[in-house]
Amino acid sequence: MARADLPPAPQLDWAFFLDVDGTLIDIADTPEAVHVDAALLALIARLHRASGGAVALVSGRALSFMQRRLGRLRLPLAGQHGLERRDAKGRMHVRRAPPGAKRAIKRALTPILARHPGLLLEDKGLTLALHYRLAPQLAAYAHRLMRQLAAAAGAGLELQRGKRVAEIKPRGIDKGAAITAFLAEPPFKGRRPVFIGDDLNDEHGFAAVNRLHGISIKVGSGRSCARFRLRDVAAVRTWLGAALKAGD
Repeated sequence: MARADLPPAPQLDWAFFLDVDGTLIDIADTPEAVHVDAALLALIARLHRASGGAVALVSGRALSFMQRRLGRLRLPLAGQHGLERRDAKGRMHVRRAPPGAKRAIKRALTPILARHPGLLLEDKGLTLALHYRLAPQLAAYAHRLMRQLAAAAGAGLELQRGKRVAEIKPRGIDKGAAITAFLAEPPFKGRRPVFIGDDLNDEHGFAAVNRLHGISIKVGSGRSCARFRLRDVAAVRTWLGAALKAGD
């Protein structure tokens, strides 16, 4: 990785928006295997305090899933790619998919999941995610299938691509929209935004931050509109920790 790809030293007067899987923690084979370690919780808690509360997690995970793993730590959160958002005052903002369309998609997937045990369907509440990490040879099939099901539902749904996952969600809301909404509110308002992510579903967030002349950081390799790079999860934690050291 060229030195020019590395982001500038972080500042505590910035607004920090952080993806979770593949960014703050390594990606697990299944949702149940996700583990948030004590060192990360301590790092995020310190950064949240030191920045005056301007830290939000922006994830494809459900908000309830993230909060269970955060324990007593309460942060502004955006879950399911921005479809649900808890702002700094604790207020909830939710965009729901038509329940009938979701039920129809789940019914259509039932026999397919029985035929292909390597596929795992995760119902996040507002989205349906078909994971194929345990059956990577089914990648093209999974994306084609979910795209067809989203189109057939005819309910304003779209396919969201990710790392070994194909996800159906309501159209028009993404991580970029969630970040923009946070930036209209204290304590994020008026700060330079930073967004760190690793996946295709983070590109909307990178684009939004770029438009605002912020710091967009892609974790790992692969094409991206992000302007900076960090090598891996360990590098992300080190970079965030540098903000705390600068503030000491």
